[in-house]
Amino acid sequence: MADVTPEPEGPEDDELKRKFREALERKKLAQTEANAGGRGKNSSKIHGAHGPVGGKRSFRRKSG
Repeated sequence: MADVTPEPEGPEDDELKRKFREALERKKLAQTEANAGGRGKNSSKIHGAHGPVGGKRSFRRKSG
């Protein structure tokens, strides 16, 4: 396999990295804003996953 040596960074690479960082910051900001609305008692998207069961189950042995 051939060794790949990175080329020296130029102004284009810096500009590209800056654009990616800005896009990542916008994405993180959008995610935090979307999650911020759910603060409070019922902030989860899943409701009643571990709530009380409707009726208690009873197990009986089979006779005969």
